[in-house]
Amino acid sequence: MFLLKLVLAALVLKWSSCQPVFKVGVIFDEPNSELEMAFNASIERANVNERSFALQAIITYASSDDSFLMEKTACYLASEKIIAIFGPANGESSDIVASISNTFDIPHITFDWTPSEDLSEKPFRGMTLNLHPDNLLLARGISEIVQSFGWRSYTLVYEKEKELLQLQDILQIGDPTSNPTTVMQLPSDTDDYRPFIKAIKTSTDNCLILHCAVEKIPIILKQADDLKMLGEYQSIFIPNLDTHTLDLNAFYEVGANITTIRLMDPTDFEIKNLVRDWRDRKKKEGVHYTLEPNQVRTDMVLISDAVALFVKGLAELEIVDELKPVKLDCRRNRAWNQGRTIIEFIKARIGAETSSGRVDFNQYGQRSFFTLRCMEITSTGLLDLATWDPVNGFDLLGDDDASDKRAAIKIQNKTFIITSRLGAPFLMKREAKEGEILEGNARYEGYSLDLIDAIAKFLNFKYIFELAPDGKYGAFNKVTKTWDGLVKQLLDGNADLGICDLTMTSARRQAVDFTPPFMTLGISILYMKPEVKPPNLFSFLLPFSKDVWVYMATGYLGVSLLLFILSRMAPEDWENPHPCKEPEEYENIWTITNTTWLTMGSIMGQGCDILPKASSTRLVTGIWWFFALMMLNSYTANLAAFLTMSRMGSSIKSAEDLAAQNKIKYGAVYGGSTMSFFKESNFTTYQRMWAAMESDPSVFTKSNDEGKERVLKGKRLYAYLMESTSLEYLVERDCDLVQIGGWLDYKTYGIAMPFNSPYRKQISGAVLKLGEAGTLAELKRKWWKEMHGGGKCESAAAASSDTPELDLESVGGVFLVLGLGLLCAMLIGLVEFLWNVKTVAVDEKLTLMEALKVETLFALKFWVATKPVHASSADSSSSSSSSSSSSSSRSKSSKSGGLSISHSMKSIKSSIPETVRSSVHERLRKIGSIFSLKSMKLEKSEDEIEAPPVLAIKPKSVVTTEDKAIQIELKREPAEEQRHHHHHHHHHHDQPHHQQQQQDTKEKQPIEEPEPEPVTEDHHHQHHHRHEHKSRKRDSKVSSKSHLNV
Repeated sequence: MFLLKLVLAALVLKWSSCQPVFKVGVIFDEPNSELEMAFNASIERANVNERSFALQAIITYASSDDSFLMEKTACYLASEKIIAIFGPANGESSDIVASISNTFDIPHITFDWTPSEDLSEKPFRGMTLNLHPDNLLLARGISEIVQSFGWRSYTLVYEKEKELLQLQDILQIGDPTSNPTTVMQLPSDTDDYRPFIKAIKTSTDNCLILHCAVEKIPIILKQADDLKMLGEYQSIFIPNLDTHTLDLNAFYEVGANITTIRLMDPTDFEIKNLVRDWRDRKKKEGVHYTLEPNQVRTDMVLISDAVALFVKGLAELEIVDELKPVKLDCRRNRAWNQGRTIIEFIKARIGAETSSGRVDFNQYGQRSFFTLRCMEITSTGLLDLATWDPVNGFDLLGDDDASDKRAAIKIQNKTFIITSRLGAPFLMKREAKEGEILEGNARYEGYSLDLIDAIAKFLNFKYIFELAPDGKYGAFNKVTKTWDGLVKQLLDGNADLGICDLTMTSARRQAVDFTPPFMTLGISILYMKPEVKPPNLFSFLLPFSKDVWVYMATGYLGVSLLLFILSRMAPEDWENPHPCKEPEEYENIWTITNTTWLTMGSIMGQGCDILPKASSTRLVTGIWWFFALMMLNSYTANLAAFLTMSRMGSSIKSAEDLAAQNKIKYGAVYGGSTMSFFKESNFTTYQRMWAAMESDPSVFTKSNDEGKERVLKGKRLYAYLMESTSLEYLVERDCDLVQIGGWLDYKTYGIAMPFNSPYRKQISGAVLKLGEAGTLAELKRKWWKEMHGGGKCESAAAASSDTPELDLESVGGVFLVLGLGLLCAMLIGLVEFLWNVKTVAVDEKLTLMEALKVETLFALKFWVATKPVHASSADSSSSSSSSSSSSSSRSKSSKSGGLSISHSMKSIKSSIPETVRSSVHERLRKIGSIFSLKSMKLEKSEDEIEAPPVLAIKPKSVVTTEDKAIQIELKREPAEEQRHHHHHHHHHHDQPHHQQQQQDTKEKQPIEEPEPEPVTEDHHHQHHHRHEHKSRKRDSKVSSKSHLNV
């Protein structure tokens, strides 16, 4: 057995003596470091696993700050026949070693960050491989991770220029003008960072990127926690690849969201093997080494990977047996001809797996593939959230809703501080009932409180309302670089949510975050309703000017007169009074009264029963009708406009009207979104309005209530620009206010919260759910239309519709004209009645009082439709006198609308049979609407007959068919009776002076008549006006003819 062991030992010694040994150099900053331990462990492990060759490490030390020593050390290693140089660990001095390696073709392998300069301009790095992630790709990975957080602005804190260069791509995120990034450098001469942290706290950024030496991270976090900078709305990202090595147990329970990255997975089997090797090596040295896999630094893993990668590449190289290292001298230009072959072979290997993951190199020897692991510090430790690599980008790990579920659970145990401001109807102070003490949220009421209460019930959390100290919405002061109002409360961490009529503007979105909008609105104009002037009593005259009325009256009279003259001249308007017989004379119905009645009826749109027949008169009438049509339609159209003019509102209809005048001032809430809208607008009209407001700061108010009071007290000389929701609330309750025009813009209200709030998604989802369920609309109807006097002015709004009704005051003048016209008619009727009483008194030989009493009592007998005829008491000595009396009787009878028979003779001898008289009487009674016949008194004394009886009928214009029927019927009496009357009448009228008058009478009557009595001088005046009363004389002759026929 002993011999066997000797044989085996001899074989191993023989094999070992045949194995080539290659020297490799390494440069460290200081001796006995963990990095040196990891390198030595990797060399030992390579020698154990690799059978074809062995490695011998030549370890040197050189400070990265001493470039001369670094160059001297590199030349020393070159002279030791090495086949590769590892290090140095500091990339700042790596260029010196890379240059020497490139000069002598010695493979150079490093594992630290190097600046991201254009390596194509650095040919001296042709022999260098770097296992540290390429700086450009690393910066890109960090940038994409930050973008995944959704940060809009942040503060970047760095320690050295190296860290700032590593984050160069982060500076390109977003729009620097809208979301500026604050860059700050840590002080290097102290360990007290509290003043520095306070400076960060005063900024509006709740997001922080902290890149510094790993040993300073716990110190900074602890001091930030002491200053309340690690609240639940703070987010901190630490891009140091060694953050996972720190003891962060003290920060597991803080509210801040702390995330970091690392390059390897501590749970990987290779990492665990490395840790075991290191422990064994320390144990051989008699040192108790307690390093855990999650405490392994990145550079320790990278130097181990560098050795392993070089060894594996060298082993696969076919010329490994032919390698012949040479002694190189920096003072000479001799190079090692096999070194470049080794480095190009290793660089060309793709997908090599190492403890830090897959390794690929680009043409410049930089690592082009690696995997970053993003982790979050939670109450249970580090939790992997996502990974990033240059090929696949950002990839979220696990359940997408895992963080939302954690937030949903966390929100149930939280009491939210809600900041708000007083302003109806969003938040108002509740009036306590008698004996009631209001505390907490019970002190307030309004839309905002009800909305938060609905969200709280939906998500099961508690809340407390607190008013913003300054009562402002939130505006940014460019001078002090600070916010005020609700936004300041959120930025200072004094509140979790902010709600009121807070507009979601672009400026506010840069400072705080918002939920989806719960209400949409726009800017509108609040103004006092125009004063409604009392309607003019004669407002119906307003459609036409005074000149038009005068011209119309003149035209009316002129056309009436012209029509009268033309009708006298036109033959067609002279008509036969008896169309069935040959004309004995012609008559013209177009008296001046008839022409005026025709023109009046036309202009009134009523027409007339008689119409002209001549072409000239018809043309005049047609033209007048056209004129009347145009004027009547114009009057009707203008009348509606004039009568409703007072209801059509103010002369200010829109913002353009406000901008175009300088009498009415206008303003808005100072520092509010409405002011910002006009200030930042590019529209010409709004720019002009802003210039007017800016020139007079007194137009601005501190609140909407103040603006409302200014409008009411401004006597229509002040208009207030405000958001439509608040305007609608005021208009619903104060009927003296009105909204002018529509919306000037479109905006929304939302619930504000600090950036990166962990509850944003839950609260936003609740707002959307309430909107879908109709809760938001119900709340608005409650607080706008129902509560605190809502809907008071709905009737007023209906009255201001497009078709308003006219009240009595608007048309009172029409009723006045109607009343005056009726009064005039009554007065005329009374005069006619009294005149008739006088006539009756004279005819019947009564006193005026007796006649008045008789006529009045008869007029009051409304059930009596007939009236007796009064006999004339006047004696006439001639037919002219009888004719005059008959004419007067006819005139009076015509005014009363009935038929009267006047006897101007003392008696008349009649031999008319009773049957004939009854028949005539019966036919006359049938014409009740035209004639009024009470009795017929016929005197039989032939000697007393002075003149034939006169039958007074209506003028030709109103003679009806029944009148003609009576005349025809009267003609059918026996011929003997006709001859008897004719004999006596002719015997009585035998004077030659009136032969011509008798002849005229005979021409007008179809039968012979006695000659009339001579006309006296007293009746010459009536004879002079015979032409004017021709119609009445014709009626008298017809009446006489009828009696003669009888």
